[in-house]
Amino acid sequence: MRDIMGLIYTGENDACLRELTLSRAVAALPVIGRYRIIDFQVSSLVNSGVRNVGVITQRNYHSLMDHLGSGKEWDLHGKHDGLFILPPFLTRDNVGVYEGMLDALRSNIGYLRRSRQEYVVLSNSHVVYNIDFNQMLRYHTDTGADISMLYHPTQPKQPGVHEYRLYFDMSAEGQITRLEVDPSEPHFPNESLSVMMVRRELLVSIVSQTAAQGHHSFMRDVLQRCVNEGTLRVFGYRSPVRGWHIDSVQSYYQFNMDALGRKVREELFAKTRPVYTKVRDDMAARYGKNARVSGSLIADGGRVDGTVENSVIFRGVYVAEGAVVRNSIVMQDAQVHENSEIDHCILDKQAVIKRGGRLIGPASYPIVISKNVTI
Repeated sequence: MRDIMGLIYTGENDACLRELTLSRAVAALPVIGRYRIIDFQVSSLVNSGVRNVGVITQRNYHSLMDHLGSGKEWDLHGKHDGLFILPPFLTRDNVGVYEGMLDALRSNIGYLRRSRQEYVVLSNSHVVYNIDFNQMLRYHTDTGADISMLYHPTQPKQPGVHEYRLYFDMSAEGQITRLEVDPSEPHFPNESLSVMMVRRELLVSIVSQTAAQGHHSFMRDVLQRCVNEGTLRVFGYRSPVRGWHIDSVQSYYQFNMDALGRKVREELFAKTRPVYTKVRDDMAARYGKNARVSGSLIADGGRVDGTVENSVIFRGVYVAEGAVVRNSIVMQDAQVHENSEIDHCILDKQAVIKRGGRLIGPASYPIVISKNVTI
């Protein structure tokens, strides 16, 4: 796998995640108690032997840079290759604002040209998966594809706005024959996971030509055109494991609730594909004598003296005696005080629910409390 590099684009539109992305990129969203979305993507690359990983940022990337650091947690801090964070910069040709992935690739084409690997795994940052890219590389070379796209069967659309989802149909050999971007109702049986494999020199050529023609969207202006005109062989590679799009508050909430299931956790955290994240040294979670916890994930460093049911509790969270937390996500260092109750809620970092507070959200549209807000 020394012939593959990874490139993760973190600049996609995040308006649909509302308060959750006011101060952070989608890639830096906390999930499952102690992880960030980007942990799964970088860990998949590292576990596949990839040693050169670039992360293209655009806005709200301070939290992401703080989390990734030098790449030490993923063993990407050596003398050769490693982790490269690629923030926007101003030049005569680059205005520093990307209108799409194509713009971002054009602005960082120097990084692509300097890299020595033969193939590129190109990914958006709003998808959670944990796969072995060795298998995808074998499929890519065996089929003679110019571009291979990771996909899974089309999932039922959840409530909420979804941007830039891609669906397609394939021939019996696996070649993509028809493709649609962000339809109101999907018509094709396969849904892209926003991950592509392509030869690096071909990608450089595509970016140079299409950017010179004034195009911005990789999906609409490159993939859709190539499929319709037949100029490139685009194949689909079915993901051997499940993937999740995190592109709305509802999909973020549902993913964390899915992770409460043992089978989902076993798939996400396979023994042969560990998921690495930034280390925070904390004591084990502490439970009071009147604590009641069921069907929940409780991260280290927390203190639970009340009731927690069917919820995800992050590191350093305090649930006071008499407090009830049901069907909720409570992020790092948040507090739920005495005799308070929350149900179908998402509390961002350091949010506080004061004594006697009560927040009950609908199952289809959880209440979101922003970072550092006290209710």
